[in-house]
Amino acid sequence: MFNSLSGTITGKFPRQLFIDTHEIEWDVCVPDKCLEEFPPAGNQGKVYTYMNHYENRMDLYGFATLEARNLFLDLLKVDGIGPKAAVKIMSSVSVKELIQVLESGEVAVLEKIPGVGKKTAAKMMLSLKGKLTIPETETVRIPKNSPYSVVVNSLCDMGYERQL
Repeated sequence: MFNSLSGTITGKFPRQLFIDTHEIEWDVCVPDKCLEEFPPAGNQGKVYTYMNHYENRMDLYGFATLEARNLFLDLLKVDGIGPKAAVKIMSSVSVKELIQVLESGEVAVLEKIPGVGKKTAAKMMLSLKGKLTIPETETVRIPKNSPYSVVVNSLCDMGYERQL
């Protein structure tokens, strides 16, 4: 899996972000609420990604923060919610609002989200209440001149977490 892409934002459209990473331009599906957090086109940006592989195609989903990507991955654990439905849900409600609603148990608020009915809201509540994966914000800073910086960064790019 790709952890993230860094490069020049070349386009921002509803649920779509283009990012150029040194001669490769990526088309990334992004929830509308996350899209607002990216810099304007022409500026440098970073997209945390999730790749979904289908039988005949691959889709790349992107998020402005690790918290948003983790919420997306948690939504995928709910029976009946796929990547497109998760993006639709996250386009309607901000990450913080959705986490707050899920933790407080407000099923009625979930039912008001487009594409979420009574059954899906109940499944979301049952699957996610008290179980959300919220990343720690503390990170380790390795000096650029450290002989281990390349190794640590490579391992992080492969998906390993930095340990203190």
